[in-house]
Amino acid sequence: MAHYFIPKRCATSNKIMYHDKVQAQHAADQCFTERGSELWVYRCQYCGSWHLTSHDPANAHTYVPLNQQIKPHSRKKGYKPRRR
Repeated sequence: MAHYFIPKRCATSNKIMYHDKVQAQHAADQCFTERGSELWVYRCQYCGSWHLTSHDPANAHTYVPLNQQIKPHSRKKGYKPRRR
């Protein structure tokens, strides 16, 4: 019977937990070598360990709180927004 290593996973994101950035980067490099898919390393805000993502953090969508989003204007005929 063969024993397989089962990595610990984050309870929130269900992603593999890496102890430090070096281990995560090594796994990302290995994935690129084996599969040709580019992965980035980031620190999880929930568990504090390191994860891999396929989304480039350089052009990632930044979270905008719901109360700060720009609301669409009404297109009703004759609609004029009230001056503040």
